This record gives sequence, C-alpha cells and structure tokens, in this order.
Amino acid sequence: MLVERGVAGIIFVSGLHADTTADMTRYDQLRGKGVPYVLLNGFSPKVQAPFVSPDDRAAMRLAVTHLAALGHTRIGLAVGPKRFVPVLRKIEGFQEGMRERLGLSPEESEALIQHSLYTLEGGQAAAGALISRGCTAVVCASDMMALGAIRAARQQGLDVPRDVSVVGFDDSPLIAFTDPPLTTIRQPVQAMGQAAVRALLEEVGGTPAPHSEFVFMPELVVRGSTASAPAAVRPPS
Repeated sequence: MLVERGVAGIIFVSGLHADTTADMTRYDQLRGKGVPYVLLNGFSPKVQAPFVSPDDRAAMRLAVTHLAALGHTRIGLAVGPKRFVPVLRKIEGFQEGMRERLGLSPEESEALIQHSLYTLEGGQAAAGALISRGCTAVVCASDMMALGAIRAARQQGLDVPRDVSVVGFDDSPLIAFTDPPLTTIRQPVQAMGQAAVRALLEEVGGTPAPHSEFVFMPELVVRGSTASAPAAVRPPS
C-alpha cells in the first residue's frame, strides 16, 4: 500500500524481520522495486538493509545487576515467543547477568525463564508461573507484561515491591504514574528514531547505508516497583 502511494522510503518497526522463522523474500522484492527501507528492533542477516536496535543483552544485564544488588537470588524472566530476535537476545543477556552476578549456569537460569505473550495477560500468566517457582523478582520484556506481573503478585496476596520486585522494558508514556511507579529499562526511542530517519534519508539521497546494525544502549530507570529482597530469602551479609 505504501509503495502504491509513491513513498520515497519505509521504516519498519518490529516487523517480520524480527521473526527468525519468517520468509524474508518480501524484503528482497521491495528492494527490487527500488524502495529503500530501514528496520527497527530485529536483525536478520538475510535482509540487506540498515538496522536500528536497542542493546537487549545489555538491558537484561542492567536489570539483573539492579535486582541482585537488592539481594534477590531468584530472579525470573518473562519474555515473548522464542522465535523473535529481541527475545533471543534478552535471554542471552539475562543468562549472562545471572552467571556474572549470581553464579548460575545457563541451564540453571533456563528454569527461571517463562515465555508468554506481549500483553498484560501474558505477563500475568508468566509472572504467576515464576512466582510459584519461588522468584522474588521478575524482569519483563515489556511494560505491559510488567503490569500483568504486578497483577499476578497481588492475586497471590503479595505486595509489590515488598514481596516481589518487578522490572519492565520500554519506559512507555504514563508508566511512571502506575501503582507502584514502574522500574523499567528505557529504550532510547528518540535517538533510535533519529538514526533510522537519517539512514533512510541517506538511502533516498542515493548513498546506500551499510548492511549493518546500529545498536543503542538502554538505561535503567529505578522507580517504586523494586525493593530489597524479602528478609527470608536475602543472603547473609
């Protein structure tokens, strides 16, 4: 539809390029029509175009480091379906953080990972399962999932953050005003958007951008949904 409207270029956000099982020939067809494009949040070696992504691995290491510093030793990860590139990267970063901060092997931290949907209900289901496994903290792959995690904790009669700490991902608008205000990983949306537009304008202007990935560092924003681990599970000082 966009091509039919004569657009000069396209920016794809979290499209099929993020799905490792998807057919990428549609991007080749678009390139064959002479339409330049840039892709956000999901890298594929099969697509010859510039990519712009947050550092998902670093994001999870930030979250784990924060929670481990608060004394949490049972930290769970609630993420989306495993076929998506950002999910795979978040898992890698989570396992790296759990190994560096808590000495857990990838096999040990695998039991603390729950796949679900990127929805409030998905986060609720994933967090419910993780809390039942003894997790006192849950890192979520989106802010909406994190709101579901808070609901799951409350349904089990637990307080956030006194009994369970929750970390989101995105720093969506209004998320600072939830109850409690959500600790989250902020994507540098403005910088990523500017980079995507600049790369696309270069392509439109006849200077093809390299087939590479521009990776942006996320930021931990600490608010009221994380606190020290419950005394019963806190390691001795």
